[in-house]
Amino acid sequence: MTTMTEASVREFKMPDVGEGLTEAEILKWYVQPGDTVTDGQVVCEVETAKAAVELPIPYDGVVTELHVPEGTTVDVGTAIIAVDVSGGAPAEEAPAAGAAPAPEAAPDGPAAPQAREAVLVGYGVATSSTRRRPRKGARPAEPAATTPFEAAPAPQGVGGELNGHGGPRRPLAKPPVRKLAKDLGVDLAAVTPSGPDGVITREDVHAAVAPTAPAEPTAPQPAAPRTVPAQPSPAAAPTAPAAPAAPAVSYDTARETRVPVKGVRKATAAAMVGSAFTAPHVTEFVTVDVTRTLKLVEELKQDKDMQGLRVNPLLLIAKALLVAIKRNPEINSSWDEANQEIVRKHYVNLGIAAATPRGLIVPNIKDAHDKTLPQLAESLGELVSTAREGRTSPAAMQGGTITITNVGVFGVDTGTPILNPGESAILAVGAIKLQPWVHKGKVKPRQVTTLALSFDHRLVDGELGSRTLADVAAILEQPKRLITWA
Repeated sequence: MTTMTEASVREFKMPDVGEGLTEAEILKWYVQPGDTVTDGQVVCEVETAKAAVELPIPYDGVVTELHVPEGTTVDVGTAIIAVDVSGGAPAEEAPAAGAAPAPEAAPDGPAAPQAREAVLVGYGVATSSTRRRPRKGARPAEPAATTPFEAAPAPQGVGGELNGHGGPRRPLAKPPVRKLAKDLGVDLAAVTPSGPDGVITREDVHAAVAPTAPAEPTAPQPAAPRTVPAQPSPAAAPTAPAAPAAPAVSYDTARETRVPVKGVRKATAAAMVGSAFTAPHVTEFVTVDVTRTLKLVEELKQDKDMQGLRVNPLLLIAKALLVAIKRNPEINSSWDEANQEIVRKHYVNLGIAAATPRGLIVPNIKDAHDKTLPQLAESLGELVSTAREGRTSPAAMQGGTITITNVGVFGVDTGTPILNPGESAILAVGAIKLQPWVHKGKVKPRQVTTLALSFDHRLVDGELGSRTLADVAAILEQPKRLITWA
């Protein structure tokens, strides 16, 4: 048996995966003590205040200890896993604890170094021939080289075959889908994938849960007729309908549920509290007829230059705000408390608030002011799709200068949004509804919405805020101003 020394054990510390973030939560370990790992192999998935990413190990060896259990939040720089990197140890020690993998470890050992490829944090590694020992427990080992974002290579590397230890390969699913399955108590190994190349989607997870829901209401139905004849008196018959009360057992019997505040929710809470009690907020409202804007949206959908792009009212609202910023550039600023300066931004990184399973995030479109309408539509489409899939990178949420939040998608008329830290204004867009409106001297049904602009009153006075909001409203009422004012 090989004796480990302190010099041969390397401690892998939690890296800063989010541009200055100080902590991260261990969502899932992909390895266990005794497993063989190779340089670049993903060993765990972590969640920061910005995004969920997968961490690759930077050296070869055998895992000796996991310092941090799943669900634990640790500071950047904390050792999370120990690996014995003594020469030749990975190849010799792997069969020592279990004879089954021995025939496979020998031929694959020399080839593993050639199969490795450089990777980026959060994007996994290329499929290699390296195999590891099976974990202790009922669940079979998972191929560490398979990641949610490598759906295409998977059929070539492992296809529908079993892994090197005789167990099924790790189900393919993206981090948000894995978290959803964990929250709902769904075993991904039992889910039938419907996505391309066998990737499990959110719909697949929900479908795995759905069949259990109707089973409860149907169970009491045959029970009711059986209980009626068993009663000695006809008066008992009315009690039979009480059987449908059985589904109540599916509810949580606890009176309260406590959910730890961490990850995106924790970061959002801290940022909002800091913003609300640091910047003096002022919110102004305007109700506007956007009928012409909606007509323009329909026309743009038929335009050949916009084919295949996401064209909706938000696109023109974003463009209207960009034009308003051009006419009122002081609104695109920030307050430097340390130096007691107002920082005027000569670029616009347009943030779009997006609701995701992990919480509200605000990725932004870099240099949105320089984009044409088709380019802006393409960027908006990518931003929304990436956010919904849980693939938004930390860098995409850095450096925003002004934000749009669309509360109208929830049927809400308007709100008083809180500023993102470091920004001076945020525009809330309410639901667009058909309402009676005075148009050309007559009351007619028109498409109407309410806009709300919150701004930092330290650097944006009432005049500047009012002019900016009025310009956005004017453009949405008469979208031809996108041309005349641009």
